[in-house]
Amino acid sequence: MQAIMNTYGRLPVTFESGQGSWVIDTQGRRYLDALSGIAVCGLGHAHPAVTAAICEQADKLIHTSNLYGIGKQQALAEALVRVSGMENVFFSNSGAEANEAAIKIARKYGHDRGIHEPVIIVMTKAFHGRTMATLTATGNTKVQEGFGPLLNGFIRVPYQDLDAIKAVLKANPNVVAVMLEPVQGEGGLATASADYLTGVRALCDEHQLLMMLDEVQTGNGRTGTYFCYQHFGFRPDVVTTAKGLGNGVPIGACLAQGKAAQILQPGNHGSTYGGNPLACAAALAVVETIEQENLCDHARTMGDYLRDGFRARLNNSERLLEIRGHGLMIGLVLNQDCPSLMATALEQGLLLNVTSGNVVRLLPPLNLSQSEADQIIETVSALIEALG
Repeated sequence: MQAIMNTYGRLPVTFESGQGSWVIDTQGRRYLDALSGIAVCGLGHAHPAVTAAICEQADKLIHTSNLYGIGKQQALAEALVRVSGMENVFFSNSGAEANEAAIKIARKYGHDRGIHEPVIIVMTKAFHGRTMATLTATGNTKVQEGFGPLLNGFIRVPYQDLDAIKAVLKANPNVVAVMLEPVQGEGGLATASADYLTGVRALCDEHQLLMMLDEVQTGNGRTGTYFCYQHFGFRPDVVTTAKGLGNGVPIGACLAQGKAAQILQPGNHGSTYGGNPLACAAALAVVETIEQENLCDHARTMGDYLRDGFRARLNNSERLLEIRGHGLMIGLVLNQDCPSLMATALEQGLLLNVTSGNVVRLLPPLNLSQSEADQIIETVSALIEALG
């Protein structure tokens, strides 16, 4: 009997080391990583700035708790506020925890306004995490199955449908927030339009709701701006992130501004490990490196390069229906399910992912080189063409 719970359908490989966009398994074989640990290692593997920050901080102080001031936490918060345009930050250990904080902000916001049964509008095919609240907010019955009863206080509407939100608002006076992903990372990389997102912002303003964006996967330069909402010229009231923030060190963040910024007060929320010196040192190195190396611009450029390459390479293929996403968050929508493609790509020395059955998801490091992009284009295109 294995010592690890059987919660993952793992592929038959174990990685031992990595450098840049490449990982090496226990047999010494190299793989081009076009998944980045599911949008986590945005700076690639063994980035010297992150390694140095971790080693330096570990040699000084790893943990004290949030009962005291934490210098690296303050510095990271200031950096995130600066790059996001938000006002303040709560630090957690994961994206699910960051989303839990957002949900608690929304509920407290409602209670402070005399709404005793607050409701959050969420989306079909959303994914917000696997804790009970975030599982309820998630729009995937398969991952919810067996964990009922789920929580009250959520109403689901179709993604990209402003009229559906308006209908809920007309029927339910207890709505306090709208929560969504600008790109649905686990939902087939469905991508919200500018009109839809600005329309949600306008509805939230009109009805005094919190607009809460889950940028756990889209944040930290992934889509070509530091946060995806920065493509569209507005700010949400709450934005969450994690994944690429620590380049592999567990850390999450819930950022707020305006009417959401002062809702949580001492005693309302907390985290033992959240924002500890080690995690914040790593994340601060990530934020600074993204800025210093202009990786948002590079992600946008290389994302366009990859999309153009796939369009040219698969121009005559009936299998490719659509290319979704922004920057280096790319979904290739196929005309058939392709569950075996992940294993086949592994055999070809490439790491990728399939989501929603028929969408090839590519999340390579933000500092991907052009030659590595060419290799991804050629290998993925050949795999798609070979599908039976």
